[in-house]
Amino acid sequence: MKSFRIAIVGPLPPPSGGMANQTRQLGELLSGEGLEVKVVQVNAPYRPAWVGKLPLLRAFFRLAPYLFQLWRAAGWAQVFHVMANSGWSWHLFAAPAVWMARLRGKRVIINYRGGSAEEFLQKSYFWIRPTLLAADLTVVPSGFLEAVFAKWKIATLIIPNIINLPRFAPTGERSKLNADAPHVVITRNLEPIYDIPTGLRAFALLLKSFPKARLTVAGSGPDRDVLEALANKLGIAGSVKFTGRLELAEIAALYKSADIALNTSLIDNMPNSVLESLASGVPVVSTNVGGVPYIVQDGKTALLVPPGDAQAMSEAVATLLHDESLAQSLIQNGLASVQRYSWANVRDAWLAAYSEQTSVDQRSSASVKG
Repeated sequence: MKSFRIAIVGPLPPPSGGMANQTRQLGELLSGEGLEVKVVQVNAPYRPAWVGKLPLLRAFFRLAPYLFQLWRAAGWAQVFHVMANSGWSWHLFAAPAVWMARLRGKRVIINYRGGSAEEFLQKSYFWIRPTLLAADLTVVPSGFLEAVFAKWKIATLIIPNIINLPRFAPTGERSKLNADAPHVVITRNLEPIYDIPTGLRAFALLLKSFPKARLTVAGSGPDRDVLEALANKLGIAGSVKFTGRLELAEIAALYKSADIALNTSLIDNMPNSVLESLASGVPVVSTNVGGVPYIVQDGKTALLVPPGDAQAMSEAVATLLHDESLAQSLIQNGLASVQRYSWANVRDAWLAAYSEQTSVDQRSSASVKG
């Protein structure tokens, strides 16, 4: 197999967000295929650590070493693979990476993953457009983002997220949901866009019919104190556990103990938490926002409800607990649907993309010499 030198620019855990996990996983898997890979981390720890407490100074202490690492990586790599998101993440990290690669004559793949892409493009397209046009290829993980970029006449290639199916696998110990004392889980960061309060309110309603139910909220973020206060206010604190940040192996173990997974987000693209739940044999109740309807089908692989509707979410969970046949159907269909996200099915798409970029680069070099 042809070898490539790939610089992946993106965040790494902690925290264990979707893009950070995909960056780490892709780097490890590509290295396992024999490719030469360097990861340029956009969220490297502050050095010295106390700088992180100083808002203005910390920006310089992160940006300066980041630009230096980009310069070095661009001198080594054949292809820059830039993980991109909306907002300041784009302007501070993705855009500089693209232009550094262009400055040094390297091929650039923008791997855009933001669930709020449409809003971001509408608001900032004038500033974003030059960087998008500077890239040699724009890759998105879902048909949802393909459709968003098509509105702006930007061609994209779909290469989906990667799910570690051996890690997120169903347990053989439980043949049906525990309707007497169901374990409900939420595995998202504790941030406003993931609307964990609606999950808590839905669970409070569920407890009226299933008093032995318990909820585990796995994730870290700025809203933890507010969410714990809400759980107390709703009178459900004794049935809710906030675990904080968990490692991937701990998340996988949590799914094995779960009966139902909730995704309460207000904005989303291709949530790994939903795919990991399906791969673990856990039925999903999710909001029908953004790219979620592109990866699951209501009534076939998951149950979808409107965002912010705690009553609808609670009723959907209760439906699964009352209807074991429906739950098992969702589980089996979900397990079949996530096979497309295995590394075996995604690797060839990435290798083809890298091969095409390096081949173009070599043809261009030969043309110049000729």
